Amino acid sequence: MVALLNLLFVLVAAVVAFALAGYGFGRLAESGVRRAELPVLLRGLGALAGAVAAALCAWGLFIVVGAVVTAQDGGTDSAPPQSCRTAGWWERHQRGVEIVDYSVSYLPLGFVCETSDGGSYDNGDVPGYLNPALLGFALAGVGCVVSAGYVSEMRGRRQHRERAGEAQ
Repeated sequence: MVALLNLLFVLVAAVVAFALAGYGFGRLAESGVRRAELPVLLRGLGALAGAVAAALCAWGLFIVVGAVVTAQDGGTDSAPPQSCRTAGWWERHQRGVEIVDYSVSYLPLGFVCETSDGGSYDNGDVPGYLNPALLGFALAGVGCVVSAGYVSEMRGRRQHRERAGEAQ
């Protein structure tokens, strides 16, 4: 059930990535990158950064789905879960520490194995650069969109002041 829910999240993230990419490229192509006004350029770049963040999220979730499906695979040699058998697992097992459960971490993305001594560790399936890149592109996208709103607001206020000065 967890794998199906995560697959739904992958699908949603992929659709969001394609929608944002279409919006971003459309905005930039509408008036041309060189001739675009600053708010239009910032909105387009913000949408493209958001599209990259959504695509990275979909990719990371897809990796987590693979780990969950592998962990849920029953039968011979299914305990402890294969996804939790990382480097150093056998040494922990020799010291009496067993893997008792696993969970999915969404922030940051990862597959977490829980041990009998109350500890836990990430199995390392999600590449180490994925979460920082996802955060960076998401923040860049939000920054561009907020900046576009700020520039539009300042232009509107300036135009209002100019019109108010002409009316007097």
